[in-house]
Amino acid sequence: MHPVLIRFGPFTIHTYGFLIAIGFLVGLWLAVIQAKKENIPVNKILDLSFYLLLAAIIGSRLFFILINAGHYINHPLDVFKIWEGGLVFYGGVLLAVPVAVWYVKRNGLDMWNTADIFSPAIAIAHVFGRLGCLAAGCCFGKAAEALPWGIIFTDPECLAPTNVLLHPTQLYESAGELLIFLTLIMLRNRKSFKGQLFMSYLLVYALLRFTVEFFRGDVGRGFIMENISVSQGISILMFFIGIAGFVILRGKSRKF
Repeated sequence: MHPVLIRFGPFTIHTYGFLIAIGFLVGLWLAVIQAKKENIPVNKILDLSFYLLLAAIIGSRLFFILINAGHYINHPLDVFKIWEGGLVFYGGVLLAVPVAVWYVKRNGLDMWNTADIFSPAIAIAHVFGRLGCLAAGCCFGKAAEALPWGIIFTDPECLAPTNVLLHPTQLYESAGELLIFLTLIMLRNRKSFKGQLFMSYLLVYALLRFTVEFFRGDVGRGFIMENISVSQGISILMFFIGIAGFVILRGKSRKF
């Protein structure tokens, strides 16, 4: 759509990076507000957020590079062109989770309570992140003939095919994440055990991502088998982890 937000001579601000930054700040703001309500030191939430952001960016980028190793072997400098997109959310999760566990244990925070604080923040940050994908044209959808809500990319700098009606998969996921965020906010004051928000997020996001993947058109994202992408495989695993976590944590809460 609009991959470049501002360009002044050699100075360029890419819309993708700008929206990711906005999403991070909004999510951080919400996490800090909730931490204050629960009497958790704000400085620890700020530090953890920094580590999570760094781990998420590195992990999501490395995952994308591994999936598209052939391209990056031939074009090694493209590894650093993060402003062009090329971040896989699940890759970020795979690295961010162990980093979070390390930080939480080291600083004496409650693991599942902290996870609940960050779950809505992750969802709202992802809303902005997918809008960034829309601006850059990455994570684009399949061709969609006569689709009333289809979108056409015309900017030659975007990563999506131009002048073709496509499924707005970025908007599908962004809207889904917004609904997840609102659901988690409503559930927060009604939760019956620690970790409920986090496990709910895993379950619902896995379903959302698995579904949206059917409409994606960027075949370079990697496939386990025909018509089943790597992200769908991870979604299936995440869904069952969410179910197991939900049952285990709820069971433990009833023993006390």
